[in-house]
Amino acid sequence: MAELPALFDDWFNRRGWELRAHQAAVLDAAAAGRSALLIAPTGGGKTLAGFLPSLIELEAAPTASAPHTLYISPLKALATDIARNLEAPIAEMGLDVRVETRTGDTPQNRRQRQRTNPPQLLLTTPESLALLLAYPDAEAYFKGLRRVVLDELHALVPNKRGQLLGLGIARLQRIAPELQLVGLSATVAEPDRLRAWLDHPNRPATLIQAEDGAEPEVDVLLSGQHMPWSGHFGVYAAADLYAAIRAHMVTLVFTNTRSQAEIIFQALWRLNDENLPIALHHGSLEVDQRRKVEAAMARGALRCVVCTSSLDLGIDWGAVDLVVQVGAPKGASRLLQRIGRANHRMDEPSKAFLIPGNRFEVLECMAAKEAIAQRALDGEVQHERCLDVLAQHLVGTACAGPFDADVIYQEVANAGGYSGLSRKDFDDVLNFVATGGYALGSYERFRRLARGPDGLWRLADGRLARAYRMNVGVIQDAPMLKVRLGRRVVGEVEEIFAATLTPGDTFLFSGRVLVFDGIRETDMLCRLAKGEKEPKVPNYGGTRLPLSTNLASGVRSWLAHPERWPALPPPVREWLDYQIDRSELPSADELLVESFPRNEREFLVVYSFAGWNAHQTLGMLLTRRLERLGAGPLGFVGTDHALAVWSLREVDDVAALFHVDILGDDLEEWMAESSLLKRTFRQVAVIAGLIERRRPGEEKTGRQMTVSSDLIYDVLRKHEPQHVLLRATRADAATGLLDIKRLADLLVSVQGRIRVKRLDRVSPLAVPVLVNIGRESVYGAAMDDLLDEAADDLAADALGRAHAA
Repeated sequence: MAELPALFDDWFNRRGWELRAHQAAVLDAAAAGRSALLIAPTGGGKTLAGFLPSLIELEAAPTASAPHTLYISPLKALATDIARNLEAPIAEMGLDVRVETRTGDTPQNRRQRQRTNPPQLLLTTPESLALLLAYPDAEAYFKGLRRVVLDELHALVPNKRGQLLGLGIARLQRIAPELQLVGLSATVAEPDRLRAWLDHPNRPATLIQAEDGAEPEVDVLLSGQHMPWSGHFGVYAAADLYAAIRAHMVTLVFTNTRSQAEIIFQALWRLNDENLPIALHHGSLEVDQRRKVEAAMARGALRCVVCTSSLDLGIDWGAVDLVVQVGAPKGASRLLQRIGRANHRMDEPSKAFLIPGNRFEVLECMAAKEAIAQRALDGEVQHERCLDVLAQHLVGTACAGPFDADVIYQEVANAGGYSGLSRKDFDDVLNFVATGGYALGSYERFRRLARGPDGLWRLADGRLARAYRMNVGVIQDAPMLKVRLGRRVVGEVEEIFAATLTPGDTFLFSGRVLVFDGIRETDMLCRLAKGEKEPKVPNYGGTRLPLSTNLASGVRSWLAHPERWPALPPPVREWLDYQIDRSELPSADELLVESFPRNEREFLVVYSFAGWNAHQTLGMLLTRRLERLGAGPLGFVGTDHALAVWSLREVDDVAALFHVDILGDDLEEWMAESSLLKRTFRQVAVIAGLIERRRPGEEKTGRQMTVSSDLIYDVLRKHEPQHVLLRATRADAATGLLDIKRLADLLVSVQGRIRVKRLDRVSPLAVPVLVNIGRESVYGAAMDDLLDEAADDLAADALGRAHAA
């Protein structure tokens, strides 16, 4: 086992530490020239383990070329936190090592200096790496690179950011053949799959697994207040949440959406008679405000931060002794990651409370608690061989200089996430980037690459390099407007949200109620509100977290085993008992479908637990099928747990509606017309560079991008249905907005096991989904209030008495 050099051993001893076995194993792998994946619990010193080989090498050879080590993080806040944490060992050991961050928040003058005088340790993100690799001097810049530390690797690999990163790593491995990779992760369901992502033909990766840490203490906080039927904001439990904050030193309160974070922060502030220092943190707030919150937290000046996934990963604030998740976590891996922010020490248990937003979420929280205890983590659906990301990468490659297609194909085929890429797919993408494809080939603006007499591919126009740098990345944020309070910018909101406001409307942002005065160019002009008008809340897009298959199975298990119900709060037990009296409960391996009349309409409620995206797709397909049967479908509404469809007439054979052939012609016809598929195409087209979000001196509005992409989509469907971007769109639809793969898995699994229950009225279990009918346009905490009002009438009908439980 590796031993520390004297300087490092002395530093460990002064801190009362010993080198852990997994840290020594990382040093051994580095000494042997191998890459490694380290899986260790929060507080196990895995980040230090990732940097130890580099710090030891730099101490021995301080004049080594820079950058020596790249650290890549999925979060800008995490990169900043790690840079701060590295300052202590570097200063205390007197190492001549410079560490800096380079992200979208880094000032332009510092980024320019870093290109000519880079630090030995450069902390960055996948997008910033792509930018650095697109400069003509990229090969000289990275030639001396020795190591890449990939933190929270499990959060990157399954998505398109992981695809972009994998292509960037493959480029670095060609530039610096001796490069070592160190992947770091705390929560991994499939370690070998993640290790394989790091593999290279010349440098296979070693899997290093640390011992498990202390078991976390997780409890569901069941408020004494009324338990909502539906909604998800959790405001009903604000008093209990405030009491928990008062009883602990430092609390992180996680929410699933930015809107929810604003609402919970405001609810706590109204209760904050003791003036506890409580802060708000999410990705739409201005950078300076986020940095102030992070710095205040690091120096121990706050008692609570209400946040979103912006603080999910790896942030090391040792004083945090409680994590609270408001709303169901939607996945066990995500929850375990968040819980790890408390008691950032391997041998002490982290403490967490879960606050369900409604009755179904009580079951989801109980299932999540069990999954954490059993270490039953969620297997991620993984994007692989994404052709739109490859198209972007080829343009970036040409920005760095001319390239040989054969060489780049071999490089890409070795990249994480692109193993098995066919030469045909590669050539199709290259042809698309060069010509736009057959249907778009006559338009010069789509020709971005040209092949020279030397056989090398290069940019068709040098100005394309600037366009690439302005649009690099795969994160699909909705078009945003800057929120300007007087002369100061305090953050951003969606353009589509701003379009719903008229001057004088109020909305909640940055923990304050603002008055909307108007829009000027890309600025949303606002002022502070006076009085207590009920505000609207920014309705941020892209924030709906999918319910994992693992937790969905857990919820089914709770429903199927009444002997476990004594652990549930009385309102939930009563709700489920009434369901048994009035109807049936969904079993663990069948599909329950209830049908009943209500208000001169016929309702079908499907308890499929397939998540909101899959339910939206199923709702669309069922309404098409009902239309053909003459049932007169009127609409549908879905939640993570159930789907409700209503029509004018009853259907005789309900089970036949769910035959797998619905995924054949019905799906193809609907996808051809679907606005959701067009939205997926728009995202693919932006990533591939066919549509530019930003150009020098201008930025496209959401409407402009929609019009452009819809026109191109229609042309390609008609004239080139096998265009590479349409293929990429269909692949995305399988696991993205439409979640077709999950829906297909569900329908196949329930054939012959569909139970149809005809009722004379709405059932208790149907109330949470039916109360959402017609409520989609209501914002904020008012949504929960309206849902409860609607639920009173529905529940009274379902329970057969004058007043709802």
